[in-house]
Amino acid sequence: MHGVERVGVVGSGQMGGGIAQVAAMSGFETVVYDLNSGALEKCKALHDKLLARAVEKGKMSADDVKATKDRLTYSDKLSDLHESDIVIEAVVERADVKKDLFKSLVGNLSGDAILASNTSSISITDLATSVGDAADRFIGMHFFNPVPVMKLVEVINGLATSKQTTERVLALATAMGKTAVPANDRAGFVSNRILMPMINEAFYAWMEGVAEPEHIDEIMKLGMAHPMGPLRLADFIGLDTCVHIMEVMAEGLNNPRYRACPLLKQLVTAGRLGDKTKHGVFRYD
Repeated sequence: MHGVERVGVVGSGQMGGGIAQVAAMSGFETVVYDLNSGALEKCKALHDKLLARAVEKGKMSADDVKATKDRLTYSDKLSDLHESDIVIEAVVERADVKKDLFKSLVGNLSGDAILASNTSSISITDLATSVGDAADRFIGMHFFNPVPVMKLVEVINGLATSKQTTERVLALATAMGKTAVPANDRAGFVSNRILMPMINEAFYAWMEGVAEPEHIDEIMKLGMAHPMGPLRLADFIGLDTCVHIMEVMAEGLNNPRYRACPLLKQLVTAGRLGDKTKHGVFRYD
């Protein structure tokens, strides 16, 4: 049994907001924390919009939506996380930022509260060094975007993660309507270890003139039954995020084959980051 009643989420962006929405919809008292009050307001507005849409589509009743909203708290005070049974971090993908956050959190939570990171590539063992003796309660809980739609949660044990912590997180993910699949603590875990080299190879194929971007994507969609081509997916993820994950993998696995294609890095340098800038591999007007 997960023994979780209150979920804390740090970060109110796309991932954090999605995790918080799913937690609240699944019956958990949920606190979304963010230093940026503007980001919190944006998160709340998005929740309101998505929940209203769920009612329109007949997926939720008005009563269910009201109950979900009543379970959601938006806060810019770290102290509002202190009663959480688990805190799931979903901030920028930088080890130093994540470690500083967990250092400030760990002493203010109960002795059995779980500390989870939604990192997509950074070592859980490394992040756990920031919480001292609480490393046995530290785990990776990698959700996928968009969180309300995607069923998978990649669960990653650090070197010190206890069996009890793992069992609680697997049960919690199930209670949130997700399928939890374990992976070992190596850079990129399973998902990005396999996905990023495929995306990178698509950029090399484009750079070397093998085919045009739309044709590369069409071949992969139709030939491999992928719902989205690798270059379109890279735009969706964010080209800068792809480069960063590749750098983490190249360093963490000590292997230059994971380094980003020069064309991919060039697009990032030019500010063409994908969906978020309306221009990456493709234009989004």
